[in-house]
Amino acid sequence: MADHHGGAEIECSFLFADIRGSTTLAERMGTAAFHVLLDRFYSTASSVVFEHDGSVDKFVGDEMVAIFFPLLSGERHAARAVEAALALLRATGNGEPDGPWAPLGAGVHTGPAWVGAVGEGSHTELTALGDTVNTTARLASAAAAGEVLVTIDAASAAGLDPELERRSLELKGKQLTTEVISLNVSLAPSPIG
Repeated sequence: MADHHGGAEIECSFLFADIRGSTTLAERMGTAAFHVLLDRFYSTASSVVFEHDGSVDKFVGDEMVAIFFPLLSGERHAARAVEAALALLRATGNGEPDGPWAPLGAGVHTGPAWVGAVGEGSHTELTALGDTVNTTARLASAAAAGEVLVTIDAASAAGLDPELERRSLELKGKQLTTEVISLNVSLAPSPIG
């Protein structure tokens, strides 16, 4: 990959999920216990994404970035991303009466992204770039613990009920408002698509 910096713009779906209040958790738990929590989150998130035909792009601190695209996830990649987001909330205890072991907020968006190799030499990695990726990151940041924010583009591609309640968000760095549907494990539509 280091010698072949290629890539292409493709239609795909992204899932970003991060642990809410992780700075406070790390301070309260201590370094070793926080490391155990993050390892558990990484393992759980990887399993959930894989089970839904996606690929983990990367983990950055307390955040997971996953990509779902036609070659790997099939034509229903948006539905697979939404299903994975809801499954990840359930797997981390969000929606449980005793509360989650990892309070997550997540975002899902569908659109074009450049996917390919970036970097130099031994620091080359496969990643995705573009507005779709950036928008998904902003959605995850705006989501409350236990919430998945799904853009209207992703919701439509996933086959979600068009009558679900919508709201407009002003996302950091975006000039236009973003229309989203808010999902959580107790209000999750079933089945998707």
